[in-house]
Amino acid sequence: MGDQPVSAALLDALLPQTQCTRCGYAGCLPYAQALISGEADTDQCPPGGDHTARALAHHLGRAPKPIHPRYGLERPPRVAVIDESICIGCAKCLPPCPIDAIVGAQKFLHTVVVADCSGCELCLPACPVDCIQMVETAPQPLDPIEMSHRQQLYRTRYLAHQQRNASRLSARNHRLARQTPHPP
Repeated sequence: MGDQPVSAALLDALLPQTQCTRCGYAGCLPYAQALISGEADTDQCPPGGDHTARALAHHLGRAPKPIHPRYGLERPPRVAVIDESICIGCAKCLPPCPIDAIVGAQKFLHTVVVADCSGCELCLPACPVDCIQMVETAPQPLDPIEMSHRQQLYRTRYLAHQQRNASRLSARNHRLARQTPHPP
């Protein structure tokens, strides 16, 4: 597209920011970086659908392709809902949520903050009692303004989640380093 090189940030801005990993990458930005390097193709983002695949192809100067079925199906927006009558409070759904949309604590019931849920589905395999279901939020796609707002919300929450995880890991490593005996 023109003489200007396309940046990963531009492509990342086109992605839905669900951070679902269905594309085969650890999140939307790594997928965008793989698109720039030529490792990935534009047909790998089911949450973004064919519209996003076309936009990515346009910016990369590639032929548009529909979403490849091996990455999943394009669907209307969905969110996770926890059946609290089944939830055992194991907290296994908390770590995989890339935007911290699930609240709860060990041995307490959990719930999804539906307004924050990106529909990534990463909590589903973590649940040992299958108390999490995905439900459609709207029968039609979101309008561009609402989609842009949700992308920004998901990106902001994802970055905050990443920072919290890095802080926890750093604190854990610091504790372990202090506990490790050092030779005299």
